[in-house]
Amino acid sequence: MTGPARVIVVGAGLAGLRTVEELRSRGYDGSVTLIGAERRPPYDRPPLSKKLMTGQLDDTTLRPDLASLGADVRLGETAVGLSAGSLATDRGEYRYDALVLATGAMPVRLPGPGPQRVLRTADDALELRALLQRGTRLAIVGAGWIGAELATAAVSHGCSVTVVEAAKVPLAAAVGTEVGAFTVPWYEQAGVELRLGDSVTSVEPAGLWLAGGELLPADVVVTAVGVRPAVDWLQGSGVELDNGVAVDGQLRTSMNGVFATGDCASFWSARYGRRLRFEHWDVALHAPETAAANLLGGTSRYDPVPYFWSEQFGRMVQYVGWHDGADALVLRGDPDDAAGRWGACWVAGGRLAAMLTVGLPRDLMQARRLIEDGRLVDPAKLADPAVAIRDCTA
Repeated sequence: MTGPARVIVVGAGLAGLRTVEELRSRGYDGSVTLIGAERRPPYDRPPLSKKLMTGQLDDTTLRPDLASLGADVRLGETAVGLSAGSLATDRGEYRYDALVLATGAMPVRLPGPGPQRVLRTADDALELRALLQRGTRLAIVGAGWIGAELATAAVSHGCSVTVVEAAKVPLAAAVGTEVGAFTVPWYEQAGVELRLGDSVTSVEPAGLWLAGGELLPADVVVTAVGVRPAVDWLQGSGVELDNGVAVDGQLRTSMNGVFATGDCASFWSARYGRRLRFEHWDVALHAPETAAANLLGGTSRYDPVPYFWSEQFGRMVQYVGWHDGADALVLRGDPDDAAGRWGACWVAGGRLAAMLTVGLPRDLMQARRLIEDGRLVDPAKLADPAVAIRDCTA
């Protein structure tokens, strides 16, 4: 297949690997260089806070046969600068005809002189797992997806776990306070102390200083308050930045021949009429299909219905859609029911905008199709678990 003579992919995570795989699957036989800052070959991140943390897995490498892709793989090499046609790393300079940015995101850290750990890389996970011993006092800052998953794993190791969250409920930023409040009992049931409305002033050698003046003792502190796109190295390069690398609906950046995909890409969504950036496995898996196709001359558009999942406290939690601007929230089933299977549906303009499910994977799959179709829905039907989601149209 014809195409650019030299392609460079910066970032050797799932998004970077998938970009190379897509290029090859589409018949591109030119030069491909894959550059990654970590020394490990591409690996899967979701298990890091789940099965790897519990000891069910020790390695999440995605492709042992990496050499079969025929790419020049440069691991342990960090990109430091970009200009038209040239990429600079801490080891040298590379000329390119087309380039894909897939540098992911970096965890936010808190102020203070004490040791704090984050959970982003495989090395982070393995080092942290070794510290999770029976009786260890673990303090987790942040009751988001990662914080809840880590608390789940730590309890299984016999740790004494405290989760500190500045918001009034867990997951407030992700799903809102009303839905997030339904997850509060999960912590107590699991034996985890949940401290809500507590801000951390600093991380100290002995634990956490809280805004109220209290020192919360801890042997291990993990900060799980979010991530930021890893794009600081692109400042002044000419690539437009806007909560990550700004790309259009075809994942093209403001620099000719340069694309971006995965956690670092802030893409224009015609579906939602705004720029969006997600740190979800689903994005890293599928967005490279669009980037590779368009790098090779295509005109594909990337505009998904967002999807992600979490496994916490023995529950499978899934979310699909985008609920910003929703004008109604419809509960499906009883969140307090002993069976623990329920859902929350956000409706906007008479249409299903988003749905969160707990233990209802079939509902989630049908909701995704309903959102994609944009059909009007009947809130009374949505509230009735006996009615299949696909049949909840008005």
